[in-house]
Formats: sequence, C-alpha cells, structure tokens
Amino acid sequence: MGTREQVGSGLRLLAVHAHPDDEASKGAATMARYVADGHEVMVVTCTGGEAGSPLNPAMDTPEVRANMTEIRREEMARAAKVLGVQHRWLGFVDSGLPEGDPLPPLPEGCFALVPLEESTASLVQVIREFRPHVVVTYDENGGYPHPDHIRCHEVSVAAFDAAPDPDRFPEAGAPWRPLKLYYSHGFSRAKMSLFHEALLAEGLESPYGEWLARWDPAKADVLERVTTRVECADYFEARDDALRAHATQIDPNSRWFAVPLRLQREIWPTEEYELVRSEVDSTLPEDDLFAGIREKVDS
Repeated sequence: MGTREQVGSGLRLLAVHAHPDDEASKGAATMARYVADGHEVMVVTCTGGEAGSPLNPAMDTPEVRANMTEIRREEMARAAKVLGVQHRWLGFVDSGLPEGDPLPPLPEGCFALVPLEESTASLVQVIREFRPHVVVTYDENGGYPHPDHIRCHEVSVAAFDAAPDPDRFPEAGAPWRPLKLYYSHGFSRAKMSLFHEALLAEGLESPYGEWLARWDPAKADVLERVTTRVECADYFEARDDALRAHATQIDPNSRWFAVPLRLQREIWPTEEYELVRSEVDSTLPEDDLFAGIREKVDS
C-alpha cells in the first residue's frame, strides 16, 4: 500500500509527454488553470525531441538544424514558464517518426526501444519524488501512432502501477500511490465540425474542411471515451503562448491558431480526458481532474 498525506487545497498533477511541445498542444490550458488555482503541476518530457525537424518555415535554417537539441530545451523552458509548471526531462532519446514502405527500423538506443523496465524505473522515481495525486498521459494509441507516444503510454501506465509497490524499484524512493490516472484526448470530429462551421458562418477560412472530408465515418469519435471535461477557457491564451514558445515546431500561421479565441471560448471552453484508473469515488461525467480527491486526502 503506498503512502498518502494530509494536504490542504494544494494538490499535485503530473502530466507525462513524449516530446517538448506535446505539453503545449495537449492539456496546457488545464494545467495553467490548476496552477492558477494553487495546485502544483509538473510536466515530464520523456525525450529531448532530438529527431524533430523545424516545422516552422521561419526557423528552418542551418543554424537551427545544427543546434536542435539545445534549442528545443530552451523552448521547453520558456513554455513551462508560460504555464507556470515544474518540468523534468526523463532523459531518453527521441525515436523519430519512421516513414516509408516498408518502415525503416528505429534507431538503436531510442526511447521506443529502451527496455520498458528501465524507462518505467525512471518515471517511478519522479512519481515518488513529486507524489502526484493525478497522472495524465496518452491512451493506448498514443493520441496518434508515433512510437514515442505509444511508449509514453506504456511507461506511464506501468509506472502508475509500480510506484505504490514497495517491492518494485526500491532504489527509486519511498512508495507513493497516485489516486487517479487519465488519458488526455484532443481534437475530436465533433469539435472540428463545430469549429469548421463557426469559421464558415463568420466568413472566415477553415483549415478543417479537407480533414473532415477524409474522416472515416466508421471510425468512432474519441469524444465517446471522454469522462471528464475541464473548463479552462480563461487559459487558452496561455496555452497558445506556450505553443508559440516552441518556435521550431509551431508555425504561428498554422491551423493551431485558426479559430479566434473568442469563438473557442464560446463554443468549446473545455479540454477533455478519460478516467481510466481511480482510487477514489467520483461521479461521471466529471468537470475536475481532482474530483473525489480532496475528500480522500483530507479525511
């Protein structure tokens, strides 16, 4: 049985991501809200994003490409400051996104190929040091099938289970039992459709028409898995500023910023999650990742 503590209003949330910039595109407004509410939030980034290429044309220079690792570390520090979160690097190497038919092998020593026990031990140590009440990560598909995203899911779930067990990784610190595990869910078809229609109704160009036209109607909308919608519209600007902090990866003229903030706040003021493990009682659907936890830790 893992340890628990008596706490006041300040609770702790740990968000586990694969690469720098993932934290800004997945749940950033939620994190900024909880920081503003007086809670502690930590982002763990599993890899350094070393395999990333400049996706912002303005940053695609020989100098940037030659110093990508260092630049991405600086970008991550700026994004963490914008959101007010603590940050830890897990220290593994970006696997890259293999392309081609057949797909080429992943590079030796990359995060996706490191033995699961090794990467799990690293995350267990962070969990036992930070002692989060809530852990957030990706679903079994990684949000999208990047090998590092899938591995991030596997490591996060394994560490969530191992952290409270005193027989697992005893060298990683005193056991700690997180109380809830969530998967973050991003853009759903329903959300894209609403944004698309709202943009067209205002006479604005929508970047989502082609994406929606390619949607397989037999594919379930991820919204069907959502259990928890966190109101965080007041922090969309912080989310966007955190995205822009990752200047090598985010083109300020891209679809990330296509929908005016006033429209987003009006038609979709939440970020979405799926509760997959819980040690506390909470009623679904929820509007708070800490639902049920305050009563548990204060009892």
